[in-house]
Amino acid sequence: MAASASDDQRVRLDKWLWAARFYKTRALAKEAVEGGKVHYNSQRCKPGRLVEPGATLTLRLGYLEKVVIVDEVSERRRGAPEAQKLYHETEDSVKKREDLSWQRKTMQAAQLPPARRPSKKDRRDIQRFRDQNSI
Repeated sequence: MAASASDDQRVRLDKWLWAARFYKTRALAKEAVEGGKVHYNSQRCKPGRLVEPGATLTLRLGYLEKVVIVDEVSERRRGAPEAQKLYHETEDSVKKREDLSWQRKTMQAAQLPPARRPSKKDRRDIQRFRDQNSI
């Protein structure tokens, strides 16, 4: 039985996510798919779903959400420059991520650190305040 060209391009979703370097291990990729953090063409799916070029994947990585389109299919994990050739991120996704990044940076800048470290008396007062509010 000879393998046809279409059989060579049959790759499981969890294996493709691992090969594209979205996750460090296949187990983490499988866990993310089963947990609903990866949607294939806007629908939840199983880790065994076969990936096809042109499919849209929505990935939630931490507090970031990426929308990528599959360009190539590969089951081999290679270097990062080669892995980036397997997909491209949509312009809307890039813009949304940049906006969220800017918001996080401005929120951090708005929270000024204290002028000095708390003194021993300040620490006692803080601890007393916490003890009163925990009851």
